[in-house]
Amino acid sequence: MYRKTAEERYRYKIRKQQQALEEFAFHEIEWAGDLIRWYGLRKQEMPDDEYRACVFFLNKEFLKKPGSLTLLYSMYLEWRQELPPITEENAFDVLSHRYRMYAALLRTGGFDG
Repeated sequence: MYRKTAEERYRYKIRKQQQALEEFAFHEIEWAGDLIRWYGLRKQEMPDDEYRACVFFLNKEFLKKPGSLTLLYSMYLEWRQELPPITEENAFDVLSHRYRMYAALLRTGGFDG
């Protein structure tokens, strides 16, 4: 009879959390590209903090900084509950605000730079 090692048991127990973080990262990478594109279409200069948060996802810096993705995901879950419904009219403002919040959280969490 085969017994799982401690590492295999650990990986099995965290598989759902890992999948949720992977889905979160995938969607945020898409949204980061969309936000940069939206600023380009509006012919506006993107603020540095929003750009920094977008680049954090696009360059997959969360892979090099353990705990950063979990921190951002927990903030996203809290923020999502407090948010008013997203419509076509406010989608850009909501997305830019979200990435400003990500940048502030990365800065205070010590994951920036």
